[in-house]
Amino acid sequence: MTLDDLPPGTLPAEPVVPRVDRALPSVQKVTRAEELRLQLADEIVRGTLAPGSPLDETDIARRFSVSRTPVREALRQLVASGLVEARPHRGAVVAQPSIERLKSMFEAMAELEALCAGLAAERMSPAERHALEAVHEELRLLSYAGNPERFHEVNERFHNTIYAGSQNGYIAEITLATRVRVQPFRRAQFRNLGRLAKSQAEHDRVVVAIMRGDKQGAAAAMRAHIELVRGEYEIYAVSV
Repeated sequence: MTLDDLPPGTLPAEPVVPRVDRALPSVQKVTRAEELRLQLADEIVRGTLAPGSPLDETDIARRFSVSRTPVREALRQLVASGLVEARPHRGAVVAQPSIERLKSMFEAMAELEALCAGLAAERMSPAERHALEAVHEELRLLSYAGNPERFHEVNERFHNTIYAGSQNGYIAEITLATRVRVQPFRRAQFRNLGRLAKSQAEHDRVVVAIMRGDKQGAAAAMRAHIELVRGEYEIYAVSV
């Protein structure tokens, strides 16, 4: 079954998405600190910045031609994500979760996202369902374009829409906080050959279940999606 098989007339025209992602001030605007965080996280995940490498604020500011303020904020976010360690009298250094730790993080992520998807299937308003369909369609077009960076940005909105649709702000906050911890690893796997199309197909199963109000189906589809994301990251990690 696809979205085209759903009964017509069930979705309104006006999308309304309560945002739960406080990391970005808006969908369109990305702060300099956020840009730095993504760039540094990418270098850490790729191995360009090896575990134990020092991250000096002054050096980073000079390298990216910015003040130390966004660098300090980017490092703070990276510490919160677990990619960087703040050591007394040594400053920030690159950390690296163990395989066991990363597996545990993805396992928690899968269960939390499954919970959100199941609740969204039960509780999403018609406007929220329409918004989910709209962002899903945007991702479909991006999967054809083959732009992993832009796909990642819109993918954040896709998952945010589902978190908000759970109608449980506390669960949404916990899920978002966990996603921040694994975000660099989720982002890296989009570079795998054919991954955008696969991710879109996985999303499609989630969306169809939510539109049908199938709580168990939505949870199962989302859990399977995150488990596949972990597998794709492991493939990526071997290749770099």
